[in-house]
Amino acid sequence: MLKSLLSDLLHLIYPHNCEGCGSDTLNQDSFLCTKCLYQLPHTGFIENADNPLERKLYGRLKVQHAGAGFYFSKDGLLQHLIAQLKYKNNKAMGLYLGKLLGYQLMDCKRFDTVELLIPLPLNRKKENKRGYNQSELICQGIASVWERPIVTDAISRVINTATQTKKNRSDRWENVDGVFAVTNAEKLIGKHIALIDDIITTGASIDACGNELLKVSGIKLSVISVGYAML
Repeated sequence: MLKSLLSDLLHLIYPHNCEGCGSDTLNQDSFLCTKCLYQLPHTGFIENADNPLERKLYGRLKVQHAGAGFYFSKDGLLQHLIAQLKYKNNKAMGLYLGKLLGYQLMDCKRFDTVELLIPLPLNRKKENKRGYNQSELICQGIASVWERPIVTDAISRVINTATQTKKNRSDRWENVDGVFAVTNAEKLIGKHIALIDDIITTGASIDACGNELLKVSGIKLSVISVGYAML
């Protein structure tokens, strides 16, 4: 009873509500109630070969497998959650989204041979301003349930670029041309790695980074993201 009273008191002082509907009927370590979690737009294709993300990358990036956990749409619930992570200093949201993705990967045999997780490097100025790389937090969430080492110093963004958010398709490609460079190839030689991103839209950044990684001897590359935006 004392534990229950303490929990109720803490909830009054520090309200914990669902990011989807505002309900307070959710676990303390969750950001969504059961109903909203169920309503997240699962792609359902992470287990399938020749899925929409893999088709998007055909002819552009040689991948073993590619998959995304959820569909991303403007003004949708996932956009709200990603905005909390990227613009509201909500680091815990990155871990939460990573765990949701990690649970899907645990049930997906296609990615079993992945040996390393690599977060897509962030613009240095943006990371310094934000204080973290959201893709790295997502990696940490994934690794907490789907145990894989995370490597953060094998590739870097050597040229700072403007945000991709408001750019059209062709501008996005020009914006990331030549901005990535492998900095620690010995950690990657002969490995099957998964490049992790928050949202894939045109795939321009993933292509640029992934093709640089593929210059490392014997490497195999897969691509995994929380969200996939259909364009």
